Amino acid sequence: MKAIIIDDEILARSMVKEYLASHPDIDIAQECGDGFEGIKAIQQHQPDLIFLDIQMPKINGFEMLELVEQPPAVIFTTAFEEYAIKAFESHAVDYLLKPFSKERFDKALQKWRTQNQQERKTETEKILNTTGINPAQQTRVVVKDNGKIKIIPTSNIQYLEAADDYVKIHTSDGVFLKNKTMGYFEETLDEQNFIRIHRSYIVNVQLITRIDPYEKESHLAVLSINTKLPVSKSGYGKLKQVLGI
Repeated sequence: MKAIIIDDEILARSMVKEYLASHPDIDIAQECGDGFEGIKAIQQHQPDLIFLDIQMPKINGFEMLELVEQPPAVIFTTAFEEYAIKAFESHAVDYLLKPFSKERFDKALQKWRTQNQQERKTETEKILNTTGINPAQQTRVVVKDNGKIKIIPTSNIQYLEAADDYVKIHTSDGVFLKNKTMGYFEETLDEQNFIRIHRSYIVNVQLITRIDPYEKESHLAVLSINTKLPVSKSGYGKLKQVLGI
């Protein structure tokens, strides 16, 4: 079986390598120092398992996983206990809190070995749906654009639009797709700046110039970018509360 170690700390990578030496059925396909390298390595080697640090420069471990189309099984490594506890409680995906012992490492590997492939995939997906607890996810969104990784500050987001299994992120630089749900963004983004005004739309309230009545009990939000978005009855209630009208 193949494994990839993704961690910006050389010492942490060395520790994982040392502990893996007693598991001869697992080969280390590559070591990576950041998430960009990690994505390329996963695409190239298609590993069975990755050891992934959460806090890394450029993009963090959660953001890296979101950009992998079919993420492999993961054992997370982190030095930040608050992230680990919040992200992994009630989930079967394991994590190692640095510095971790050989005994704890072996226990995590044993847990991984007892899961079938579907269980691993399901648990990884669940983790990615709860990563809003990481502060970085509240200030930026990382997307793939024509094979390149783009980091979008949330202040650049004009509005979000539901699009089947994706969300369209409308910015001044163009429109980008993210494989997330509207519910995820509703929970993650700052609720004082981003309001879900309709089941299909979340808007940056800073761009609203006026709210016009529309048919029945609905309204239209008119934005400074010459865009009009539908506002549902419940969305109008949220806007009134945030805008103080």
